[in-house]
Amino acid sequence: MFDYSLDFHNIDFRQHRELYRVGKGEQGVLLVEPYKSEILPYWRFKTPEIARHSSEKIYQMFLTYLEEDDFVGADMARKFLQMGYTRSRRYANHKSGRKYKTNPQKESSQEAQIQARKDILPNEVDPVKAESAAIFKQKWIQAKTNEKYLHLLAQHKQMYER
Repeated sequence: MFDYSLDFHNIDFRQHRELYRVGKGEQGVLLVEPYKSEILPYWRFKTPEIARHSSEKIYQMFLTYLEEDDFVGADMARKFLQMGYTRSRRYANHKSGRKYKTNPQKESSQEAQIQARKDILPNEVDPVKAESAAIFKQKWIQAKTNEKYLHLLAQHKQMYER
């Protein structure tokens, strides 16, 4: 599980890799420094051309982190690639970028959250954003199936995530 209780404002995860937890999907992608600040400026998906440039730059960062045996950096780059896919896919399906009529996370009870997740806005397909999503998806899959990444992932989990 990703540990949201950490003091993210004061932890340098490059110096304290032992505190990093992979979590599920994109958990922590906008919290873990200095990686967030290194990668976020390049994360864009408005058009396929922008998405291509962005995903290639972030993938190159991913490879550089791997060359440095920096698993946390590589995992964060992988998360940004995944988020490029999921966010552009959401905008491909929903012009506003909102999937739900009301934000389930702002509901006060578990029951209300479950109900809010059932109230999905209708799809308005945007082929441009869908192409951006496909570009990010390709790079995300390359990253998450990279042999060295998988080796460092297993090593990190064995050492720190028992």
